[in-house]
Amino acid sequence: MTRHRSRRNPSSGFAKTTKERIVITEKEIAIRVFRTAHELSMRTVAIFSHEDRLSMHRYKADEAYQIGEPGQFTPVAAYLAQDEIIRIAKLRGISMIHPGYGFLSENAEFARKVEEAGITFIGPSPDVIERMGDKTKARRIAIECGVPVVPGTPGPISSVEDAKAFVNEYGLPIIIKAAMGGGGRGMRVVRSVDDLSDAFKLAQSEAKSAFGDGTVFLERFIDKPRHIEVQLLADKEGNVVHLYERDCSVQRRHQKVVEVAPAMNLSTEVRDKILADAIKLATAIKYRNAGTAEFLVDQQNRHYFIEVNPRIQVEHTITEEITGIDIVSAQIQIAAGALLSTLNLVQDRIQTRGYAIQCRVTTENPADNFKPATGKIEVYRSAGGNGVRLDGGAGYAGAVITPHYDSLLVKVTCWGMQYEITTRKIVRALVEFRIRGLQTNIPFLQRLLTNEAFKSGKTWTTFIDDTPELFKLVESKNRAQKVLKYLGDLVVNGSSIKGQMGEPAFKQKIELPSIRSLAGPEPVDVYKPPQHGWRHILVKDGPEAFAKAVREYKGVLVMDTTWRDAHQSLLATRVRTADLLNIAPQTSHALANAYSLEMWGGATFDVTMRFLYEDPWDRLAKLRALVPNIPFQMLLRGANAVGYTSYPDNVVYEFCKKAKETGMDIFRIFDSLNYIENLRLGIDAVKKAGGVVEAAVCYTGDVSNPNKTKYNLDYYLKLTEQLVNEGIHVLAIKDMAGLLKPNAATLLIGAIRKKWPDLPIHVHTHDTAGTGVASMLAAAKAGADIIDLAIDSMSGVTSQPSMGAIVSALEHSELGTGIRIEDVHAINSYWEQCRMLYSCFESGVHAGDSSVYDHEMPGGQYTNLMFQSQQLGLGTQWKEIKKAYTEANKLCGDIIKVTPSSKVVGDLAQFMVSNKLNYNDVIERAQTLSFPTSVVDFFQGYLGQPYGGFPEPLRSHIIKDQSRVDGRPGATLTPFDFEAKKLELVEKYKRSVRDVDVCSAALYPDVFREYREVVEMYGDVSVIPTRYFLAKPDIGEEFSVELEEGVTLIIKYLATGPLNAHTGKREVFFELNGESRAVGVVDKGAAVESVQREVADPGKPGDIGAPMPGVIVEVRVQPGASIMVGDPICVLSAMKMETIVSSPVSGRVDYVAVKESDSINAGDLIIRIVKE
Repeated sequence: MTRHRSRRNPSSGFAKTTKERIVITEKEIAIRVFRTAHELSMRTVAIFSHEDRLSMHRYKADEAYQIGEPGQFTPVAAYLAQDEIIRIAKLRGISMIHPGYGFLSENAEFARKVEEAGITFIGPSPDVIERMGDKTKARRIAIECGVPVVPGTPGPISSVEDAKAFVNEYGLPIIIKAAMGGGGRGMRVVRSVDDLSDAFKLAQSEAKSAFGDGTVFLERFIDKPRHIEVQLLADKEGNVVHLYERDCSVQRRHQKVVEVAPAMNLSTEVRDKILADAIKLATAIKYRNAGTAEFLVDQQNRHYFIEVNPRIQVEHTITEEITGIDIVSAQIQIAAGALLSTLNLVQDRIQTRGYAIQCRVTTENPADNFKPATGKIEVYRSAGGNGVRLDGGAGYAGAVITPHYDSLLVKVTCWGMQYEITTRKIVRALVEFRIRGLQTNIPFLQRLLTNEAFKSGKTWTTFIDDTPELFKLVESKNRAQKVLKYLGDLVVNGSSIKGQMGEPAFKQKIELPSIRSLAGPEPVDVYKPPQHGWRHILVKDGPEAFAKAVREYKGVLVMDTTWRDAHQSLLATRVRTADLLNIAPQTSHALANAYSLEMWGGATFDVTMRFLYEDPWDRLAKLRALVPNIPFQMLLRGANAVGYTSYPDNVVYEFCKKAKETGMDIFRIFDSLNYIENLRLGIDAVKKAGGVVEAAVCYTGDVSNPNKTKYNLDYYLKLTEQLVNEGIHVLAIKDMAGLLKPNAATLLIGAIRKKWPDLPIHVHTHDTAGTGVASMLAAAKAGADIIDLAIDSMSGVTSQPSMGAIVSALEHSELGTGIRIEDVHAINSYWEQCRMLYSCFESGVHAGDSSVYDHEMPGGQYTNLMFQSQQLGLGTQWKEIKKAYTEANKLCGDIIKVTPSSKVVGDLAQFMVSNKLNYNDVIERAQTLSFPTSVVDFFQGYLGQPYGGFPEPLRSHIIKDQSRVDGRPGATLTPFDFEAKKLELVEKYKRSVRDVDVCSAALYPDVFREYREVVEMYGDVSVIPTRYFLAKPDIGEEFSVELEEGVTLIIKYLATGPLNAHTGKREVFFELNGESRAVGVVDKGAAVESVQREVADPGKPGDIGAPMPGVIVEVRVQPGASIMVGDPICVLSAMKMETIVSSPVSGRVDYVAVKESDSINAGDLIIRIVKE
């Protein structure tokens, strides 16, 4: 049917409006009515509850008055207080009352009281409201008029027995409805006789609560019907017109969600019948003012009357858009006595034009069963443009959404000439909205509006319930506000990054270097991919050809460790991805001849998530895109992958596969104990992934010292032979503590080169003692093909030897590195600035320490252990810890020390110093001590088998009756279920999950969970410049954050508000892209309470104190429980070190002094045990 719309303002015939005063009893519709009233030159008066005193409708009116005194009425009861509302109206000289569309709008008693008070009620007569409000009466009237109705009870019923009798006659399914109300309240669909009784009682209870009347009636339930309603207008002389129909089929729990006018796919025949029946009903009951006749249309296109709503509807806006008629204006003027004809509202002149759709934007969480969200709106940016209409109430920045009222924020109505155009327009409008601070249903509406069934206009009343894919929501990124939340927390609470001491020393913009072209003095365009690089050979010809080319190279090649081991050793692995990306293009040209860049694995994988709140896979992928020519290298801890424990074999294989696919090239495979079985697994996993297998021999001891016989030259040659037999591509000598002296390097490398002349050899060391440069030069001369170096400003002490020193020393010799010293200097200029930017993570190690030859502490662990010791309150006992480290190594059997075995020795050393234990004390008291979990795991065999075996009886005393692992630990572990984990993560985070995310969760379940929690709260913080990631901006300081290419936030920090004593929050004020923004931040300092804890009495054997400071992770005993020697009482966590505290005595638990998440100091009482 072709429809035309004539736009008019139906105001003719309404006189003397300047003296009229109108009052409205609700919020969003109140603003709508006020606007029309003002157009009619009327003064407006609002009423509001105490809880609504800040609501927008209050100050949109000319006057506003509170209903009752604070506390006199409940939030809802205030708007139901008929006598108080009428008292206010009479007192203020109100001439008309518009009831809106809720609360008292369908209350005949209220309408009668209004009229008795001499005030005009804008709506039907009380008699009509009463007759239409009672659905059983309305049903009888429809039958009398010959309007079809759904089979149902002739009147209200009061018992379950009556309901059963109806079911016996008409069958199931049925619907139970409240007789005195609507809006879906008091409705229950029953499909099984077994559910009838409970559903009947619930419907009665809900009807009684909502409408004050528990009367219900029954109807036969029609499956998948359409809900079509007709907008009516009628005057006092019985003239009735329709404004055509609306399709309100898209509902949830019988509440309308999206409405369309006119209805799509409704035949002319059915439409005409529905419109005629609506007119017939209104005429029969002498209807007056605006109302809506509602019908169901079944799948056979039969229509059935449901009810007449004697008020204006929420969705009236779409009818206004397609007809051009202001329904509220017509309401007011009809109430004042105007006739339809004087308002130019004649049926044959009312036509439609185009299509309109309305969505209701609410503060509800669709993913949580549409649970209402309450709180403060931090950001509110609405839509606009051609064909977009907004009718709002509570939608503005700063509005507080309470749980007292409807969750509607704004109604979005869009109009277009064609249905498809209108659907696209309303989707666009929803995309434009920016509402932050609490959840909305916008993502759900977007899914619904783009669903094919809706787009084709073929929906039904249970469409939402029948279409689960509507709940596969794509949440708004909310990136800008999340960035502000992070910055706000930084302003209020300071940096949350563990290990940070103070603020960065460098706060200027880092200057990027230029790289001179090989052909002349002009700088090279670093953003053009270099043509030269070893990775080209690897990609083209594969790992074997790559290894052969490396071996045939005449000089010595370099691996740059700056992107991993160097900053791990010097800056606690805290360098962020952004600062690596900044220098990546220049590095790809300056170090084009490098064998590899070490940039991943080990602690880097862990720390990016745990402390920097970044994704390690993203780091790898982004750097790979900027450096296509130089191979990337990582550390793979054999069967431990990049973790600190053994994993099921399939985890290691999957990890290597994903790492290779994401951009990794060379895998340095090592085992913390040189345990060949663990190494074999890693080698096979890398081979299957297609990576370069660089198997490592972890070096300890001193092969040049004849007095050190455990790890002698013969040991290393035999281990190398085992690795060569596995078909490795490259051999690595991993000297993680810097113990490889120049003479030892000459001896070891020379012997390997002599026996395996075609095997590429790669040597790694740390410069802790200061001999690193000499050792690397010796290794190169002895036949090493690759040596590990760091950019000058990131070299030395616990890091690797200086690249500039080695490059200069070998320049113009047959062992030249193929790297220009000027390019090293250029890259170094960047890292000089960058290191000052990270000065707050400096370890404080300013010089070499030759005592490493005694304690044999790995370089990376040296600085990390120093930091951990400070956090545990042992910073002043660093000398004692180094001594204890030597003794701890001896207690473990003089083992290879590299993560995670080095962690075992370090944890044991700190445990010994914290508890004032020496070597002999541990030997004598091992059976009663509560050792750190890592130590117990080691002695159980969960890291593998150490060379020479475990020391006995110490092993037995430490692990007591716990299990022993005598082979490769992962061999007996159940395969990890990646599919199940992925489903779990999708369900938990309600969004897509990548396979690499599942890998992260498999390797570090707790760390990944905590990382995702931070991301949910603050978004992708990797985009925040490091200066503002680590330290708050100055007041008035402006800076930018690039969310993605071409999308930049310009931020200015303005001020911080006072503490709200009730919420514990402060508001932090920013300017974002020129607009004011505020974020609420909990002041963690304000909530800190001083807790005085009881200290364990050393003289009482039953007083069990904490062996070290930390946080209680789990309490495993309860008061009254019997306990034996060695039983676990709690798990204590301190700086990534977990300790199971065991009972040293038997007895009964008398008192538990701690609970989960308590922070305690060494010696604080945990439990008290008494004799039974």
